[in-house]
Amino acid sequence: MKWRGRRRSTNVVDQRGQGASRGGGFGRSRTGGMGRHFQIPRGRGGKVSFSGILIMIALFAIAYYLNGDGSSGSGGGFTTSGPSQNLTAEQKAAQDEMAEFTAVVLADTEDVWNPLLPEAFGQEYREPKLVLFTSGVDSGCGFASSAVGPFYCPAGERIYLDLDFFSELLNRFNVEGDFAPAYVIAHEVGHHVQTVLGISAQVREAKSEVGKVAGNKLSVMQELQADCFAGVWANRADGISQILEPGDIQEAMNAAEAIGDDTLQRQAGRNVVPDSFTHGTSAQRQRWFMKGYQTGDPLQCDTYSARTL
Repeated sequence: MKWRGRRRSTNVVDQRGQGASRGGGFGRSRTGGMGRHFQIPRGRGGKVSFSGILIMIALFAIAYYLNGDGSSGSGGGFTTSGPSQNLTAEQKAAQDEMAEFTAVVLADTEDVWNPLLPEAFGQEYREPKLVLFTSGVDSGCGFASSAVGPFYCPAGERIYLDLDFFSELLNRFNVEGDFAPAYVIAHEVGHHVQTVLGISAQVREAKSEVGKVAGNKLSVMQELQADCFAGVWANRADGISQILEPGDIQEAMNAAEAIGDDTLQRQAGRNVVPDSFTHGTSAQRQRWFMKGYQTGDPLQCDTYSARTL
């Protein structure tokens, strides 16, 4: 990926080395609300309902009560084994370089979504902050350790990232190249896009009305849409700044394959339990990223009314 010497975002908040002020379990935000229908803005200010959503939710609820909620999930997202400590000068220099890389990628997302959201949805884009932290961090969604991996918190509209995760991509997931972490950042920005459009609030509300299996399916749809939005970003950013180099898209595909729910469950020596998936299979994550990349159209990222994921 061509990133050196390019604009860096001013929305990066560097809290590395500061530590978190309090402990406790990581809690998800429960702020925001949603109407009873899944809707996404279409065109300039208009809205169109996701087809069949109410029927889908009803069927999911019936299946939940008839079949139970399945086995507990593995998480299925971006996770790490924890931060490294006592960095050497060489390691610190490498992390500083990754911090600069992160700021460039975030700037690319701003360059894409600032004009694209009004064009596609009639909705102004609000740029998120990206917080770099070490070990643990207090967020609007509660305390989080590095073990949770990169995450987006709608409360405060911030992305949180421990740069050690980029080492985990290589050391744990065997995913090489700089475009893999760019895909991860773009995925988290995709969740911010969902918040700006009101999709995240709708999903949270719908999940509160159904059982665990149905809620997991809604989570998968939300995650795959964020993957699709990441693909849209790759397409548009390359059109604006010619950022892509040979092999970059394959690096993103390798990352998507490595973090699919089915792959992670197999690697953990567990049975693959589709009802426990919360992020989608490797194939699904690859498919939706490529759909976004090949079309460059966020309107093609409607996972909620897709006949198949």
